[in-house]
Amino acid sequence: MFLHVIKAEYAEGYALHLTFNNGASGIVDLEGELYGDMFAPLKDLTLFRDFRVDEEIDTVVWGNGADFAPEFLHEKMTAQTRKVAEERAEYKTR
Repeated sequence: MFLHVIKAEYAEGYALHLTFNNGASGIVDLEGELYGDMFAPLKDLTLFRDFRVDEEIDTVVWGNGADFAPEFLHEKMTAQTRKVAEERAEYKTR
């Protein structure tokens, strides 16, 4: 199955709440990915918040043409969710 972003909402800071066609959803923080000619301008929160889901390429795109592959977004979201869960579990065992 090919991954597609079907819904995207602004969360906070440089984070988006994404929903994928496989049913997965969650928050992905992209602050650490905003470098280089295409992505550095998105450090301006006004520009970062100006995004949409492009139905032709099935991912989030910004006004300057920047986009991330849905597979990358899904992987990053999953890794960040796992890290938060591990940190919570570790905190509870203290």
